[in-house]
Amino acid sequence: RKYLEYCVQLWNPVAEHGSWNLILSLESVQRRFTRIIDEIGTLPYSQRLDILNLTTLAERRNRGDLIETFKAIMGESCIGNMYNVSRSGLKLVSDSRVSKGNVKVQNLSKKFFTNRVVGFWNKLPNDVKLSKSVNDFKVGLEEFKQKNKDSMGSGNFWEVSSEVL
Repeated sequence: RKYLEYCVQLWNPVAEHGSWNLILSLESVQRRFTRIIDEIGTLPYSQRLDILNLTTLAERRNRGDLIETFKAIMGESCIGNMYNVSRSGLKLVSDSRVSKGNVKVQNLSKKFFTNRVVGFWNKLPNDVKLSKSVNDFKVGLEEFKQKNKDSMGSGNFWEVSSEVL
């Protein structure tokens, strides 16, 4: 699994038309390995993940993006200051210079790490964003997911799993 997650902030395929084949082929690796496990190999993939306490690789990539964003905003990452933060310091905003460029540049920039994460970050509650440490952030992220897991269609980071399953 560590090979499937190596440097995902750089190469993470965005869930959109044209990239689903890559996302599904990555997911098929984990799907195959969970099928090998005795007593659960015949269960549906979503049940195997629940039993093994795993998430889809697509969801883990989104979660990893959020964790790296938290580290960057808190100054704990080598990424540096790549984000445009609102005056309140709680929301990320898109780079307006890119939105005025040509269409090809706009489409390409949507896939950049700093732009992929904006929507997911802004959906997080303030208490999660204001966590004191990375571990507190991870715990808050998981608690937020568990409280809101059934509210699909609201643009949260875990919803990409439903597309993969």
